[in-house]
Amino acid sequence: MVTGIIHAAILVGVIGILIGLLLGFAGIKLAVPVDEKEIEVREFLPGNNCGGCGYAGCDALAKAIAAGEAPVNACPVGGAAVAEKIGAVMGVDAGEAVKMVAFVKCNGTCDKAGLKANYYGISDCKRAAAIPGRGDKACSFGCMGFGSCVAACQFDAIHVVNGVAVVDKEKCVACGKCAEECPNHLIEMVPYDASYGVACSNQDKGPKVMAVCDTGCIGCGLCARQCESGAVTVENNVAHIDQSKCTGCGKCAEKCPKKIILAH
Repeated sequence: MVTGIIHAAILVGVIGILIGLLLGFAGIKLAVPVDEKEIEVREFLPGNNCGGCGYAGCDALAKAIAAGEAPVNACPVGGAAVAEKIGAVMGVDAGEAVKMVAFVKCNGTCDKAGLKANYYGISDCKRAAAIPGRGDKACSFGCMGFGSCVAACQFDAIHVVNGVAVVDKEKCVACGKCAEECPNHLIEMVPYDASYGVACSNQDKGPKVMAVCDTGCIGCGLCARQCESGAVTVENNVAHIDQSKCTGCGKCAEKCPKKIILAH
């Protein structure tokens, strides 16, 4: 009886050792080679997995950088400091990284935008956009104010204030999640040091705009005529600023009769 137990225990032990050896051998043979540069690059990435770089997460970006498929300054969260470290790993110049931030192209706050109905649904812009009327504001182009962008932001950089989303430039990392969530496509990425932005997206003609919002762009073109650098144009009845041409003189903002060209 005792002898049988001892034999069984020895057999189990031997089998366990053999299985361990086989697994160890298989692990060595089937191991997927990992680029050492990929590991080093991943150590410098912040780990937010926000997707702002265009990849699924920091692991995917590290692999792409190591393979030469993505630039060393692709991480918007890490910025120039991380780009420099990764550039050192890859043996390339990080280049000049322009810090970008989100800008909301609407200034239709509760005291300026008209209402057409009372909305009692789920506080989510996409849900509101899916029903007739698209929320409660009379302007169908403007910010609904239900905070889909706020929920998408991992960095607490955007909040709804007085019915309109407002970006905290100091916290924004330009990951683009807020822009992806906005059903009215009101959020764009602009340089951190941009001087001015047009806070309106209403494409209707002047009379219709004035009927729904006290601060909407009426497409008069005064701003464009004042701009000596050709940075301001009017497209689809809305003023636009080409940030690469803007000199920050402020003449467009001074002449705008609706005061929707705001200092950024």
